[in-house]
Amino acid sequence: MGNTCNSIIINALYEKVFDISNDITRWTELFGTEYKKSEVVKKEGNKITFKLTDEDDKTWQSWKLLFKENYFTYAERQEPKFPFKYMKLVWIYTPKPEGIEMSWIQHFEMDEKAKFNDAQVEGFINEGSQHNLKIFKKIIEEEAKK
Repeated sequence: MGNTCNSIIINALYEKVFDISNDITRWTELFGTEYKKSEVVKKEGNKITFKLTDEDDKTWQSWKLLFKENYFTYAERQEPKFPFKYMKLVWIYTPKPEGIEMSWIQHFEMDEKAKFNDAQVEGFINEGSQHNLKIFKKIIEEEAKK
């Protein structure tokens, strides 16, 4: 099993951090070059079903539950799951004196037919998450000043 946890503190109000970070239609901007397309398929209550397309034109569907009043979200990759056996994600928002600490936790297992193993993918995810969290911070803090 692979596990990652990456965090950053964003100097903005919680509502702004939560709402912008969970605006899936903006993920092409918030995740830098990671996604070239992000679209909402369906919204039902606090559940959002969405599709992402990466820079290699691979598309998959996931769903995300928003628990704004409890300061977290939970998501799972649906189809296709490959190259994973499963991918589960939790985003936690923790108020701190200097802002909101946003933490991304990913729990996954790679398919045995995948090109990379769990440990290798942990490295890729950690590197990408640190880069992407800085983009989230920059964009959200800039918008919070308006």
